[in-house]
Amino acid sequence: MLVKTKFSIKDLENLSGIKAHTIRIWEKRYGVLEPSRTDTNIRTYSLENLKHLLNISFLYEHGYKISKIAKLSKKELCGLITEMAVVHEEQHAIHQLKGAMFQFDQQLFANTYHALLKTKDFPEIFTSIFIPLLTDIGFLWQVGTIDPCHERFVSEMVKQKIIVNIEKLYTERALQKPPSFALFLPHKEIHDIGLMYANYLCISKGINTIYLGTNISITGLKEIVNHHHNITFLTYLTVVPSDGTVGQFCKKFNAEFGKNKTYDLWLCGSKIKDANRTEIPSNVSLLHTIPDLETALETLKN
Repeated sequence: MLVKTKFSIKDLENLSGIKAHTIRIWEKRYGVLEPSRTDTNIRTYSLENLKHLLNISFLYEHGYKISKIAKLSKKELCGLITEMAVVHEEQHAIHQLKGAMFQFDQQLFANTYHALLKTKDFPEIFTSIFIPLLTDIGFLWQVGTIDPCHERFVSEMVKQKIIVNIEKLYTERALQKPPSFALFLPHKEIHDIGLMYANYLCISKGINTIYLGTNISITGLKEIVNHHHNITFLTYLTVVPSDGTVGQFCKKFNAEFGKNKTYDLWLCGSKIKDANRTEIPSNVSLLHTIPDLETALETLKN
């Protein structure tokens, strides 16, 4: 697939939050954008147009009138954004990270992240910056505004940050032995950022883990219990189960280990939102949010 470098006015609306009708008015009245036109007279916008509109929308969202913004030179615009970024750090960071995504600019992503570290720790950055960013990007991918490679770029950059912070914890924490948790994603479940962050949270609280990653069959988990008899399993469900209920998934999990032994299973992810609690076995915990997971881990630790 070719990477998108031309955008429709609907794309701009999705990316900036500014309605297409408003963009057209700004374009006509203030000349803030200079679109090209196709042979059939349809507006198309360049990456530079998009970046400029994102800058405009950042100021507009924080009370600046478009008539004033339109009169600013490029240098003045950048200077004002730099000033505003100090006050509205989180929103500015998300704008910067989206810009890094469209340019596939790893350095910009890294610089934005390290600037955030001056005022926030990693869990704060993950919850207040990365989660909203990934949520926005998921929507943009679904409506076709961005290509899959844009989503993958950001996902991989976020994963790198999680891995770096996990490695740092290993040098700072004395982890209990043997491992208490085995973290896995079931077969066909590939969205692993939530699971990786759950691993980070466990280790941050001194809880030892076995991290198995993606695409693990439930049958394969029996090898873990051959070595560790008191293990809790933790997984994220965002796609799976695709052909059944969460309750059926839990029953299948329990069936793998036979009637004589059950293992605690912690479930996170969007699929559990509408789970029927009456179908969920007693050994299964539903953790709907990151704070829910943190509370459960803290309770376990204590």
